[in-house]
Amino acid sequence: MIEGHRILVVCPARGGSKGIPLKNLQPFLGVPLVARVGQLVAEIPAIDRAIVSTDSPEIAEVARESGLDVPFYRPEELSGDRISDLEVLSHALIEMEKQDGVTYDIVVMLQPTSPLRRTEHVRDTIRMLIDGDWDAVWTVSETDSKNHPLKQLTVSDDRLDYYDQSGKQIIARQQLVPLYHRNGVAYAIRRSCLLDQQSIKGERCGALVIAGHMISIDTLWDLELAEYIYMKQQEETG
Repeated sequence: MIEGHRILVVCPARGGSKGIPLKNLQPFLGVPLVARVGQLVAEIPAIDRAIVSTDSPEIAEVARESGLDVPFYRPEELSGDRISDLEVLSHALIEMEKQDGVTYDIVVMLQPTSPLRRTEHVRDTIRMLIDGDWDAVWTVSETDSKNHPLKQLTVSDDRLDYYDQSGKQIIARQQLVPLYHRNGVAYAIRRSCLLDQQSIKGERCGALVIAGHMISIDTLWDLELAEYIYMKQQEETG
């Protein structure tokens, strides 16, 4: 709890990943991805409750071993690959308030697929939400200029064109307005945002910009790259 705000961490970890089977159990430097979330949460005493929302007994077992709670199994209707974060988080919040008999003021989503997150990223996200007049706070990274929408192209019947015709005017990257993308490191969301606005962003969403490489795991190559980046970071700091 921070300044009277009761905090619930939800780690969404379904078992039906299509890209990598049981992706959330893939080892990152020998530790399953979902277990890394448990290790990190243990370093933040202000978190009141940390649970995993899963439909997989295998994931549940590993999660419990890492210190995370699995107080329910996600229902089948919330286990498909087209289920939104809003649906998963709202279900978890309502279920946990029913089980625990308390009201959680803030829900923090920590996806297992962001193994490069650090404790300060999570602490700073929560702190920004509490200190500011925000409905939610998301962590983001600046988008590389090479991936800017004004530098993207389309191909139709072998014909190349600009995705956005304004791209014709771009000569140097300094002309581009900086853009950002979610990096999946942390989302802190007020209860009222989830249940009343029925949104994980709300009308006022703060951005915590994180410098450096933040890899979200979708492929085995992502996993290898994240391990390499982590090891290089350790060498530089250690």
